[in-house]
Amino acid sequence: MNSTDNNTQSKLLVSIIIPAFNEEAIIETNIALLYDYLEGLSHLYQWEILIINDGSSDKTPQLADALAEKHHDLRVIHHVTNRNLGTAMRTGFQNTKGDYVIVLDIDLSYAPEHIGRLLDKAHECDADMVIASPYMKGGKNTAVPRLRLALSKTVNYMMRKASGLNIYTFTGMVRAYKGDFIRSVNTKSSTFDIMSELVFKAYILRARVVEIPAHLDWSAQRELGKVRTSGVRIVKGIFNGLVNSFIFRPYLFFWLLGLSIFLISLYIIIWIFVNTYLQYPMTAELAQGFENRFSLAVSEVYRQRPYSFVVGGVSLIVSIQIMGMGFLSLQKKRYFDELFHLNTSILKNSKNNLKT
Repeated sequence: MNSTDNNTQSKLLVSIIIPAFNEEAIIETNIALLYDYLEGLSHLYQWEILIINDGSSDKTPQLADALAEKHHDLRVIHHVTNRNLGTAMRTGFQNTKGDYVIVLDIDLSYAPEHIGRLLDKAHECDADMVIASPYMKGGKNTAVPRLRLALSKTVNYMMRKASGLNIYTFTGMVRAYKGDFIRSVNTKSSTFDIMSELVFKAYILRARVVEIPAHLDWSAQRELGKVRTSGVRIVKGIFNGLVNSFIFRPYLFFWLLGLSIFLISLYIIIWIFVNTYLQYPMTAELAQGFENRFSLAVSEVYRQRPYSFVVGGVSLIVSIQIMGMGFLSLQKKRYFDELFHLNTSILKNSKNNLKT
């Protein structure tokens, strides 16, 4: 074995997953730009590039296959039909061999230079997941439509507050993962929701997740007249963001809602007791004994404001039920965390046994 072979074996293998759907206009140019950048890191890493053709109906499959013939370290995996981003990423994860796995958008809205920075951060922090974040301090956005940017920031802000995690970009696709880690995580989402699902499950597994400031640049998309996110998808994204915020700490939502309703009921109940106290002296000539006088005072308050008793009683019962659901959801979440831990350990051990 010569020194060149020894040097190659000592390099870490990095897998780059590139989902592609109807990208004939940019696939050749952007893959060439990617290779130009990777050449500058060839002294540090070996590369394998996986293009996941997600059922494209244009010339993307043929162009991707031609690129695979040109580059020995590039593979193409075809989906017969469009199965959405989550499934494309899962296909990529399952077919990687790298020590590290990077997911990159084929439109290069995050420039190839992010690859080196993601890997540097992964080494520096021994991180299981490194997220390219345009929303953290030092991050930048260029040519992103204002409405789309505002809604994306809102969704990520909600997730950050709901989860309690110091993460600014839950929805970003461009990330680096430890290979063993990402291949052992069982995901189910077939849509863009896989981004937040991966963060959620990394959180359950106590994985180390960090971010680096990133530059999201949609200038090329605008030049091509290809802004991908429609109004309907934006609204759907907001709804999914609310749902995904809920899964991080569902009990918190129940407790906050239950506590809010309880405070309303408490205000009404206090109002009833205060007015009963004020009515009590007026019953001296009508009845004898505390119980009789108190009953008359309550009756008078009820005559004046019957809806207060109804609203106060119903809201008290509802608040107790909702907070009770919070405790049940906390228990269910703990069960899920334990089962997911167990499932991940079994999956990882099974894969290790197959290798040996």
